[in-house]
Amino acid sequence: MRESVTAFIALGANLGDARQTVLQAMQDMGHIPGCTLLAVSRLYRSAPFQAQGPDFVNAVVKLATTLTAPDLLHALQALEQAAGRERSYTNAPRTLDLDVLLYGSASIDSPTLTVPHPRMMQRAFVLYPLAEVWPECVLPQDLQRVQDQPIHRLD
Repeated sequence: MRESVTAFIALGANLGDARQTVLQAMQDMGHIPGCTLLAVSRLYRSAPFQAQGPDFVNAVVKLATTLTAPDLLHALQALEQAAGRERSYTNAPRTLDLDVLLYGSASIDSPTLTVPHPRMMQRAFVLYPLAEVWPECVLPQDLQRVQDQPIHRLD
């Protein structure tokens, strides 16, 4: 059996019942064989960033997984498909978007997966929820750098 790796996954949705879709995806990730849900952030609402459409509901989860990074990505893409995800064009509105932010200390650059996520430190909708599940990863200057991006915690 493979050794467990800690992975961080960003969730976002802005079509349909985005809030419920993100909550369901969080729960579903804990049921992926080889994955254990360790922590979940609160939900955030953010305006589309370099995209169009309704506001997004965002969150980040911390997982322990024995899956390889490509297998984890495949499992996450299956959850996106089950939620009705269509990839009609880059940054299109979506029913569910799941991004692998970090996979242990791995550095991966393949045609299908780049880890650490190349733009995660530029996005408030990633940094704020990531700071909840892994505070040591997000520094005050990281949050200051994205302070002009509108984001609101949902209760």
